[in-house]
Amino acid sequence: MSVDIATVAKIAALARLKVSDAELAAMVPELNGILAWVEQLGEVDVSSAEPMTAVIENHLRLREDVINADPLTGGGKRDAVLANAPAAEHGFFGVPKVIE
Repeated sequence: MSVDIATVAKIAALARLKVSDAELAAMVPELNGILAWVEQLGEVDVSSAEPMTAVIENHLRLREDVINADPLTGGGKRDAVLANAPAAEHGFFGVPKVIE
């Protein structure tokens, strides 16, 4: 696959980038080089490689899911927190309505 100046201009427009004609002409060989490299990666035999989610094997450390109702270290502070809110409604932060 190769790109031309029109394709680079369309990509720049989609990315909302203002690019001069000279910059467009300079980007064409760069993008073609990147695409050639990606196509070269597609030729690598990975049939013996197992899929993985990360390079380093990770194990999640799980904790018990409990509600901490201790007023010194956890929950139970809704009224104190909402006292700082500019507008509190029905136990929640009130925010302006945003409709476009």
